[in-house]
Amino acid sequence: MNKISGHIVDVVASRIFRGTIFIDNGKIKDIIEDDNDNSQIIMPGFVDSHVHVESSLLIPTEFARLVVPHGSVASVSDPHEIANVLGVDGVRYMIEVGKKSPFKFYFGAPSCVPATTFETAGATLNSDDIEELLSSDDIKYLGEMMNYPGVLFNDDEVSKKLEAARRHAKAVDGHAPLLKGDDLKKYCAAGISTDHECSSIEEAKEKILNGMKIQIREGSAANNFDALIDIIRDYPEKVMLCTDDAHPHELIKGHINMLVKKAIDMGYDIIDVIKAATINPVRHYNLEVGMLQKNEPADFIVIDNFKDFNILKTYIDGILVAENGKSLLESVPVDTINNFVAEKVTADDFTVVDEDRDINIIGVVKGELLTEKLVGRAKSVKSTSQQDYKSTSRDAKTQGYSVKSLTANVQSSSFNLVSDVENDILKIAVINRYEKKKPAVAFIKGFGLKKGALASSVAHDSHNVIVIGCDDESMAMAANMIIENKGGFAVYADDVKMCLPLPVAGIMTNEDAFKVAADYQRLKDLSKTLGSTLSDPFMTMEFMALLVIPKLKLSDKGLFDCEKFELISMYN
Repeated sequence: MNKISGHIVDVVASRIFRGTIFIDNGKIKDIIEDDNDNSQIIMPGFVDSHVHVESSLLIPTEFARLVVPHGSVASVSDPHEIANVLGVDGVRYMIEVGKKSPFKFYFGAPSCVPATTFETAGATLNSDDIEELLSSDDIKYLGEMMNYPGVLFNDDEVSKKLEAARRHAKAVDGHAPLLKGDDLKKYCAAGISTDHECSSIEEAKEKILNGMKIQIREGSAANNFDALIDIIRDYPEKVMLCTDDAHPHELIKGHINMLVKKAIDMGYDIIDVIKAATINPVRHYNLEVGMLQKNEPADFIVIDNFKDFNILKTYIDGILVAENGKSLLESVPVDTINNFVAEKVTADDFTVVDEDRDINIIGVVKGELLTEKLVGRAKSVKSTSQQDYKSTSRDAKTQGYSVKSLTANVQSSSFNLVSDVENDILKIAVINRYEKKKPAVAFIKGFGLKKGALASSVAHDSHNVIVIGCDDESMAMAANMIIENKGGFAVYADDVKMCLPLPVAGIMTNEDAFKVAADYQRLKDLSKTLGSTLSDPFMTMEFMALLVIPKLKLSDKGLFDCEKFELISMYN
């Protein structure tokens, strides 16, 4: 029997006391209070309450190697990224690879594959597939219900999936940005119990009052912690912490521990904050993660103090998996799996005919997955005049609305509308990777490139190839690097060329996690040399094809108005 002493954080009794924990065969055998003089703090390990492991670009075993040094012992993981590429086989792949690690992966049944019918995915999960998945002990919940119109209008397939979750007594995750009033009430009444898409305290409170629990998100693309953390004062039992999507260069720096430390530093109650990262998700999803109670799994961490919050040790089932910032988990060889048939493109594939009419333009909002809908006028071939672009935009903090006037123009040359680099109006395209089709092309403002192009086969949620560039030739070169490798990230300009291959479903790699983190950081740095002003250009680009987050996005089938929930012409 092993034992460890220190200040013990009891999240069940909401207290901290000096004591000794006795561990036997991976479980807590006994806990006694004593007067030991060990200053270290022992608390339950952290749980990421909502994450897409695939967004780390790593297979589960490598994801675990990155996060255990930060005190994470478990994750509630929605594998809908790989499900969009490979269907049920993709979900099973994640489960089986996850079992090769002591880290506790709890997977859900992806509810919306594809997310909409307005894009081409590699697979479809119908209600029969969901029933099969939910009947398995390996599946803990029904993944985020992004098809909120389907819930509100009683879509038959959506209703069957929700009923399957009720029948198997498994939680249902939500995805309802800006949903409120009677629509929110109906959405919650369908049994949907969480949301990670809130962007204001007011939105979070209304959802809590309708029975939801709020997952405060701080990831590589969306950062809502500062806007939402104050909700923990009044509703501590209704709050969980999550990353949703986090790239490896961020995970190597920290995980849920960073959110816990930040909240404690801001003066929030220590017990409430730790509960949000531990027992709240464990109870909500019914996870087999120990909370430092007798006869429970010995899943816990040791830190030096609450101020510095250095993670000294991480234990899972009584096994030391990380110590002093170093992972003790080894890489595990796994096979790759993929679905990629796209063929190389040329610059001519990105031609946009100048019809001398107003066009719709995607407007990037820094730090948000939401975009603006800009409308402008593309002039004739030799026009160099500037036009005003107007947008109705939502302020994430105040929920107010204002009209923005932007001055920019889309330049015309040889009757082909081209990127206006000076005014940051760039071409964006999505290439169907599952069928041989012509790319869908549109324009985007706010990306900041001054030369070259960026491309990615990580493009939520169907993961077609997405490319943004300053000229058609660079766009073709960047996209072709992705296509040649059957997945990856690419940076291309006359003096810059780099590709990070992603051979697993075109969205992950089975390479060493720490090497991937370094390679991604280099890729990100190179993207900045092309002029991007975004903190993580690739992560932002990934979400420009996600049709379930307003306002204007691009799929392989064309521009999509997320509020009207319909495809629209590039020409207004």
